[in-house]
Amino acid sequence: MANFIPYDRTQGFLLPPDLRDWVPEDDLAHFIIEAAERVDIRSFRVNWQGTGKAQYHPRMMLGLLVYCYANGIFSSRRIERATHRDVAVRFIAADTHPDHDTIAAFRRENGGAFAAAFAHILEMAREMKLLSVGMVSIDGTKIDANASKIRSVRYDRAKTLRTKLDADIAELMARAEAADTEETADPQALPDEIARRQALRDKLDAACARLEADAAARAEEERPAFEERQRAHEARNRRGRGPKPPDDVPPPDAQSNLTDPDSKLMRKSKRHEYRQSYNAQAVVDADGSQLVLASTVSQSPSDGPTFEATISKLCDTVGRPTTVLGDAGFANGDAVSALEERGVEVLVAVSRPANQRVYDFRPPKPDADPPPEPKAEWRKAMKRTMETEDAKAKYKKRKQTVEPVFGIIKNVLGFTRFHLRGLENVKNEWLLVTLAYNCKRTFNLKAV
Repeated sequence: MANFIPYDRTQGFLLPPDLRDWVPEDDLAHFIIEAAERVDIRSFRVNWQGTGKAQYHPRMMLGLLVYCYANGIFSSRRIERATHRDVAVRFIAADTHPDHDTIAAFRRENGGAFAAAFAHILEMAREMKLLSVGMVSIDGTKIDANASKIRSVRYDRAKTLRTKLDADIAELMARAEAADTEETADPQALPDEIARRQALRDKLDAACARLEADAAARAEEERPAFEERQRAHEARNRRGRGPKPPDDVPPPDAQSNLTDPDSKLMRKSKRHEYRQSYNAQAVVDADGSQLVLASTVSQSPSDGPTFEATISKLCDTVGRPTTVLGDAGFANGDAVSALEERGVEVLVAVSRPANQRVYDFRPPKPDADPPPEPKAEWRKAMKRTMETEDAKAKYKKRKQTVEPVFGIIKNVLGFTRFHLRGLENVKNEWLLVTLAYNCKRTFNLKAV
């Protein structure tokens, strides 16, 4: 006869349960709790007046978010559900159950606490001799926004739709006035249709206003260069057509997304499709730890515009690196010069490689042209530097340090889409993601 262990789901606990007995001593939860308890309470955005309903402790909320993000739980509703179903999450939350609105609000409002915890984890790694800021790699990856690209509208199309909506609303208003005298008409149908069209028109008005404001700001930024060219043209007494002034009107194909206006249409490369995305960037330690030292989010598909600002922020917070490794997307002469003035060695590719392997399965192109020689002086100097054996040995570390971090975040943690909207909120969420990654990475390095 088979021998089974008896079970009874109605059996009550004879002694009060201790959740610590259910979480192994080597679980990541203990490390995250210890780290969260050290974060300065003044870093959090809470109700310091003490009025109203009692609030959840911010350190507990921080530990809850970091642990869930480190284990691939990103939705506020899934985090709320995990406080009931997941033993480790229930242990971190001390058997409390914040609702999803509270979790979402805390995540939106506490970017300062995430930054403080991020710096604290790096300091802990330094104390454990896991990190010393030396050689770093920088790269960016496209991550989907919490918006669909079909909600993007062109400037010319938005103006056409606004005209059509105005006519439709006027027609519906006339029908609503006529329906007041008809007893068979539904009194709610027409007002609802009018309200939907008015809401869409308001969104289109806001989209056009954003595009017009961006065009005006861009024209104002380009105006000094135009005036300088205009003066040079007049000094040469040229009679021909002068330089074209900057246009403060958006081009017809300028687009704005109605769901998340800060997100942009981007693609990874020419072989990929356009997606509604953000450009998430990270600076990674290339000397062994593979910890993220700085992170930011850009609205530009190109990596160059944020290069100098990201590394400068790293110098002012974590420390000045000795060498920065970047791909061709970071080939910005002004940024390279500014960083070299701060004593940072910059190694960036000035041309994209041909990607022809020694034993490539693809046949070589018969009439492939060699890559063009760089024209700018700084590019020529960078090319000469990159051809040295020392630079080649250092640059090999770029691909094997920063790109695996993005692979872990996307494929192991499962973070492939932002859950918040708006550039500032997205920056906070990306900081939370890299914080969760650093906690997991530091914990694993500590256990080795």
